[in-house]
Amino acid sequence: MLRRLLPHPILSVTLTIVWLALVNTVTLGNLFLGAVLGVIIPYMTAPYWPNRPKVGAPLRAAEYALIVLWDIIVANVVVAGIVLFKPRSRIHSQWVVVPLELTSPEAITVLAGTITMTPGTVSATLSADGAAILVHCLHTDDPDGVRDEIKSRYERRLMEIFK
Repeated sequence: MLRRLLPHPILSVTLTIVWLALVNTVTLGNLFLGAVLGVIIPYMTAPYWPNRPKVGAPLRAAEYALIVLWDIIVANVVVAGIVLFKPRSRIHSQWVVVPLELTSPEAITVLAGTITMTPGTVSATLSADGAAILVHCLHTDDPDGVRDEIKSRYERRLMEIFK
């Protein structure tokens, strides 16, 4: 019964938190409305998610979120330094092809979003077969190092999360 009412409990909690962040005021009424939306939206969209992703390690997902948050903060400082102090002629933008071991569309989406959220990098496109992602890097002298860092820092963890 509970599984039928809450087909995606993590999504329900996330929607409630996002609602509270959007209204920017935590009141009992806003919490109630966020909870109602958090129950109704996943319930109504459940038929469209027949093979929903399984998060095998919720603690690993929390660790991943903290790592991404830290990387965003550090990358903001690095990009600010590049933009403010590096002459245009010394900025070396590169396109980097990152081969993927991930097969889950949800995991690939999280990886692409992570790359884009981290300042200085943008995931540009996914290959037609889903085997590689093209990433634009604002400044690097070592495209192979960028590829290896994405694979070891993000993709490896996502493979553990989306088993």
